[in-house]
Amino acid sequence: MTASTLKACVLAARPKTLPAAIVPVWAGCVLAWKLCGSFDFLLALCTLGGAVAIQIATNFFNDAIDARKGADTERRLGPTRVTASGMMQPRTVMRLATLFLGIAVLCGVVLYQAHGWPIIAIGVPSLFLAYGYTGGPFPLAYRGMGELFVIGFFGLVAVAGTVFIQTGGWPREALLLGLQIGMLSSVLISINNLRDREEDASTGKRTLAVRFGPKVAVAVIWLEVKIAVFAGLGWIAFGHPALAIAGAPVFLIGLRIIWGVLTFPPGPAFNRLLAFGGVQLVFFAAAFHIAARIG
Repeated sequence: MTASTLKACVLAARPKTLPAAIVPVWAGCVLAWKLCGSFDFLLALCTLGGAVAIQIATNFFNDAIDARKGADTERRLGPTRVTASGMMQPRTVMRLATLFLGIAVLCGVVLYQAHGWPIIAIGVPSLFLAYGYTGGPFPLAYRGMGELFVIGFFGLVAVAGTVFIQTGGWPREALLLGLQIGMLSSVLISINNLRDREEDASTGKRTLAVRFGPKVAVAVIWLEVKIAVFAGLGWIAFGHPALAIAGAPVFLIGLRIIWGVLTFPPGPAFNRLLAFGGVQLVFFAAAFHIAARIG
């Protein structure tokens, strides 16, 4: 593999998006330990490997399919896409996506041996939607359902599934944590869609920002941050008041993101806001981990 090919692979994998796959597993394992006092490193490693592999596969599929549909044009304000720019052939990108799905399946085999059919119930839709997010007969990203997909699969399903893998149960605390992480992950896609609204509108990609306009898109980002913060009060009701403080960095960084989308016109400046969104997600997981240890 040449240096240019490796660079293209890393670019297509979009490493800045990987916190959306890492954080649910990280925080879910912390919650499982908090609730049960135990932790299985092998299962955690396989869960993390599967989640990251599915995320990377999704990114590769997205790169190739968006290029085929003409959604990535010279007007693009975000990072370069390897298929649309000609850095890699579409067939190669699709094959790499399939390879990472295979890695996810291998990780899933270990998890299936530990917990049986629920892993199939979680894994099969996740594998399909890695492609179905932008491909297939009903691509979610082109129907304005990207945010719902992220909240559901990168939040509720990912966190609750991680906790189940560690504990064998489905505690209500996992849904609360999944809601918080899902909202924070959704901030990333909402910023991305607001930045690319004009390009998406010209290529038929009907995101929420395209359907309802920039004011509604900004309001969605505001709502996602606020729900993530104030849902943390539920930890008090669940008897874990220390975990509520994990929302503190979210509140501080979230204010900066909200100020940015209210102040800057959609454009390259939003790439920095995306970086803040990734930092916000990681800081939440770190604060949640620290609060669990202290509490």
